[in-house]
Amino acid sequence: MEIKEYLKAQRQIVEQALQQYMLAAEGDFAAHLETMRYSLFVGGKRVRPIFCLAAAHCVSDAPEPAVDELLLPAACALECIHTYSLIHDDLPAMDNDDLRRGQPTCHKKFGEAEAILAGDGLLTYAFELISSEKFPGPAPAVRLRLIAVLAQAAGPLGMVGGQYLDITSEEKKIPFELLKTIHRSKTGALITAAVQMGAIGGGADAGQLQALTEYGKAVGLAFQITDDLLDATATTEQLGKTAGSDMWLGKATYPAFFGVEKTRSLALEAADQAVAALECFDQRAEPLRALARYIVSRMN
Repeated sequence: MEIKEYLKAQRQIVEQALQQYMLAAEGDFAAHLETMRYSLFVGGKRVRPIFCLAAAHCVSDAPEPAVDELLLPAACALECIHTYSLIHDDLPAMDNDDLRRGQPTCHKKFGEAEAILAGDGLLTYAFELISSEKFPGPAPAVRLRLIAVLAQAAGPLGMVGGQYLDITSEEKKIPFELLKTIHRSKTGALITAAVQMGAIGGGADAGQLQALTEYGKAVGLAFQITDDLLDATATTEQLGKTAGSDMWLGKATYPAFFGVEKTRSLALEAADQAVAALECFDQRAEPLRALARYIVSRMN
């Protein structure tokens, strides 16, 4: 499989859906909605929605367009949650970043209060996308499962909790077990949820869901280890955000614990574990296998 062509095609599907489902910047709330839309459409790889759709295609016998129609609102919800987290992560009280995806961060362009509210708006709109009957979606019972998975992954024992541990661990010597918890929560939880949501929406049985959950955990870890590595080795131009910020913020990272070369091997090991978790699936899982390998070879 040519992963770059696959990603390009899937990203286009997700972009079209985001344009279709995202609120237009009009009426009394136009300025607020424009702030939300700025960060959502300023760029991005759309990795989480793509994981969601790939997992659904892996287990469903329905044609891919039919699967996409049902799950794209949920996939877009994942991107809204992810974008909200980036807006808040960039704030002066958090990582205080000026650049995101090669453009001014939301608070730099619109103001800090406006950026906070844009993040809040994207977070809550995500659950409207999944739950509202005005959007396509699976049966109500399945929608409820999707909401529960996403809320848990994004909440205090998932992404938000991981961000808290990350911020409060700056400039501290922490044990490696805590670093793994931070990575599993801050980044890994939402990626795992994306895979699980695709599996649930695609009709996975218990064994398939367990295998895809293991895949999601491993690929989420590989993603964050690679992020650590890129922050230490890539340029600001390559990343689209300030390079080296982990070091000057005093964050605990894999390179800080193990050095660059060992970190690279640990990322590859996590990707291998992700691929191994898919052993029970046929060729329909090939996009997921290719995505795991891509995650550790990317340059941004």
